Amino acid sequence: MHRIACSLSSVIVLAAFLGAAETAFHPCGTKADYERAANLGRTFQGKTFKTAIRPHWLADGHRFWYRNDLTGNTREFVLVDAATGTRMPAFDHARLAAAFEKSLGRKVEATRLPVERVEFLANEDAVDLWAVGAWWRCPLQSYELRRLDPNERPAPTLEAFPVPRHSQGKGGETQIAFINRTKVEVDLQWIDFQGQRKSYGTLAPGASRVQNTFAGHVWAAIAKDGRMLAAFEATEEPAQALIVEPKPEEPPTDRAGPRKASGTPSPDGRWSAFLRNHNIFIRNAESGEELALTNDGSVRNRYHGELLWSPNSRHLLALQTEAGQERKVHAVESSPQDRVEPRLHTWDYLKPGDRIEHRRPCLFDMTVRQRVAISEDLFPNPWSIGELRWVPDGQHFTFLYNQRGHQVLRLVAVSAETGAARALIEEAPPTFVDYSNKVFCHPLDRTGEILWMSERNGWNHLYLFDAKTGTLKNPVTQGEWVVRGVDRVDEEKRQVWFHAGGIRAGQDPYYLHYARVNLDGSGLTILTEGDGTHRVACSPDGRFLIDTWSRVDQPPVIELRRADDGKRICELERADASALVAAGWRPPERFVAKGRDGTTDIHGVIHRPMRFDPQRKYPVIECIYAGPHGYFVPKEFSALHGAQELAELGFIVVQIDGMGTNWRSRAFHDVAWKNLGDSGFPDRCIATS
Repeated sequence: MHRIACSLSSVIVLAAFLGAAETAFHPCGTKADYERAANLGRTFQGKTFKTAIRPHWLADGHRFWYRNDLTGNTREFVLVDAATGTRMPAFDHARLAAAFEKSLGRKVEATRLPVERVEFLANEDAVDLWAVGAWWRCPLQSYELRRLDPNERPAPTLEAFPVPRHSQGKGGETQIAFINRTKVEVDLQWIDFQGQRKSYGTLAPGASRVQNTFAGHVWAAIAKDGRMLAAFEATEEPAQALIVEPKPEEPPTDRAGPRKASGTPSPDGRWSAFLRNHNIFIRNAESGEELALTNDGSVRNRYHGELLWSPNSRHLLALQTEAGQERKVHAVESSPQDRVEPRLHTWDYLKPGDRIEHRRPCLFDMTVRQRVAISEDLFPNPWSIGELRWVPDGQHFTFLYNQRGHQVLRLVAVSAETGAARALIEEAPPTFVDYSNKVFCHPLDRTGEILWMSERNGWNHLYLFDAKTGTLKNPVTQGEWVVRGVDRVDEEKRQVWFHAGGIRAGQDPYYLHYARVNLDGSGLTILTEGDGTHRVACSPDGRFLIDTWSRVDQPPVIELRRADDGKRICELERADASALVAAGWRPPERFVAKGRDGTTDIHGVIHRPMRFDPQRKYPVIECIYAGPHGYFVPKEFSALHGAQELAELGFIVVQIDGMGTNWRSRAFHDVAWKNLGDSGFPDRCIATS
């Protein structure tokens, strides 16, 4: 409830209360409202099923299996033939349950098989199953189950690491089979997302236990005396974790002499380049002789990063960075939890106009081991310099220059022989370059081309340039929609696979759809269809797509599609949210309103309390975040949106993406230029009224 109260206090400043509440109405929430809001997560947890699948493709490339976790802790295993669109049980669940009953000596239900992993054997007359911490082999004719000896098929084993890291939410449910091979009792502790430990019980010497968890979660094994024995990170596939006594560290030895930096070898193998004391050194591969290539490096003007040899080994490329201005900011923590005295915190924090660090590319002619001067006229004031690379013939290198202020993005080419710099491709809009979201530079070395992302025509699209001259060859994509990202470039077929927003007319322009186009701009094929936002996974051979789409008011639908034309082969699953609805869940309501100009569509959602009474008047809160780097109205299905907790306190909560937010047209985004205080309020006021 504390978290909800804090959320309310931060949002209420931006709230617009529309309509007068009745006298008996409690717009700030009763105690029961706060309790209900605080428990929404638990109320709705585990009440939607078949929202996603994890396909496991067979060797033939056109079949895969997956597991459905269903209501009542039941499950099913499904086998799909993508070539024919047929969907069937992966095996006879009843016969396999009977086989496990016989082997385990306990009752096993067909809808609750203990199987976590399935692998079809090459001849497909049997399957190997990972269950209850072991591998089992099951012939599909006889179902005479046999437990495999670890020597016959070793169990999948997690790598142990000595120091635990924070857990991460990387995937779905999985299992770890912990095996304690030490002589001491071990405490199993989950490391949460903030690094805090939570004990999940102990494991006696020689004992084992299967622990349900999630991919990316980290577990630590702690000895009774407090020693950290090992830590493990759960993977998508269930695996075992062997807990053993750590090997004692060997004392250091100088028999091998001082360690040498390995360095970056030149393509001809004669030299290696490495960094030492902020300078560049080279080592002769034959004699081992070391030479200093630079001597001007220091803590505040250091050489660093990757050292790049030209393909012909004649030149070396490096970055040198001059430190920026130092400005300290101080804060006093008045009441730290671990001491009585206040604690001073100090960190670096530059202010607008302060001198920032200055990167510059440095070129060396290795035939004479001297630096080649490069004019900085084309990159005088960098916010960043990156993506340094040599062209295949070694005649020049390129890098991306992002000017401080983000009004110039330039692909610069520098001659290896002379150091002369020229601009290959340049973006210099009158407002700003969206450098954090809309920069894509992909060289096509075999054909001497560059695939480039730009908003130069008012929408974010892809363009093809000549890599030598910087001449625009053709737009690759075009239209009143935006490329949101590039997924794959197929140089053989000269095709680009990408995802886009607004490409399906009549749908919410923020919905993601996937598409393919030829590099000459022809053959645009939209591969997804459903009225929602999409996520796509491709089969290993690239022939099939598993398309999962949803909306805030539509639970996920999972479809199998052909990758060549996007045609639907079959529907694999349609999420079951009946238990969620029965628990009182109500979907957010989508709406579209006209913006300040009377023509632009502004998209939003409305969250109402679970116990919404249409006969009452409710105060309206708009939950606002208007940063120009993204959009913030939810688009995907979720059992619980954060705004719903606030709605339970007696409000109608609205979320709107006004002008100035991202992923619409250039003009829509430019409203934020030197105008962050606008925050889309003119659009929000119209929409909420």
